[in-house]
Amino acid sequence: MILFVFTPFFAKAQTAQDSLPENPRYLEDQFYLGITYNFLLNKPTDVSQRNLSYGLQAGFIKDIPLNRERTVSFGIGLGYGAYSYYSNLQALEINDDFSYSVLVDGNSGIKRNKVETHMIEMPIEFRWRNSTASSYKFWRVYMGARLGYVVGARSKAVFETYKDSFYNRDVSDFQYGLTFNFGYNTFNIHIYYALNYLFDGAATETGEDINLKPLRVGLIFYIL
Repeated sequence: MILFVFTPFFAKAQTAQDSLPENPRYLEDQFYLGITYNFLLNKPTDVSQRNLSYGLQAGFIKDIPLNRERTVSFGIGLGYGAYSYYSNLQALEINDDFSYSVLVDGNSGIKRNKVETHMIEMPIEFRWRNSTASSYKFWRVYMGARLGYVVGARSKAVFETYKDSFYNRDVSDFQYGLTFNFGYNTFNIHIYYALNYLFDGAATETGEDINLKPLRVGLIFYIL
């Protein structure tokens, strides 16, 4: 008896819900989380990457639609990124100055060696997606640039008997590059290609310029 009484009520509520118009002012992808593998391009002679060079990023992007359907938009945001680069290029701090040498396998006793950066970042994106106000699964292509200011950079070498760690002022304060993000639904590919060097005017012990450029490839997750 109760079922017959309440069935018309539920049917009416469901019909009303189904007939609700889509929100014409919806926004997409305002928060992001990302994880990357970090490559080093333009490596000096005998320099190679070691271990897992990883990166983590998170932030907020203001989505500004450019058309009525809200499938094309402009995004500008603020975020934080931490990136590590493991290699056999060791940094040395001597009398408030820095020098660089290539570690030789088997002779140095090295276990890990890296430079890591912590940055405040500003992503700027031109965005396309085939989304609607009621669909959470859609294709997206976001491209643009990312500006970064380094708030902390450290070089760290761990040997079998000791470790050496210090703030590295040779790392460029300002870093910037191009970004390309594409994917469907949850999983999206993220690519960042640096346009300037990781180090500012550094050179190896042989006098060869260190013109390392980061290339970061990974996954980025967007949250409404």
